[in-house]
Amino acid sequence: MFQRPPFKSRCQTLYQVSISSNLPKGHFAIYVGEEEKKKKKFVVPISYLKQPLFQDLLRKAEEEFGFDHPRSSLTIPCSEEDFIHLASRLNGN
Repeated sequence: MFQRPPFKSRCQTLYQVSISSNLPKGHFAIYVGEEEKKKKKFVVPISYLKQPLFQDLLRKAEEEFGFDHPRSSLTIPCSEEDFIHLASRLNGN
């Protein structure tokens, strides 16, 4: 059974997961970070895809990595702290 680990930010639907965790329904995994070795995996709700702020991050990722990226998951090139702040805004916190 999937259990959400505690997370120090006020984001209620955003949380880090281990690589081996299953994704809950209605969510997808992304990597966040500016340095390859420091990237962290997050699970976010699919509803983020409709948000203009998140779409801006996707465009930034496309500009930096294109569509031929070595990782199989989506990678967002911003700091973990900036992403958590953005997610907090998207969640209305």
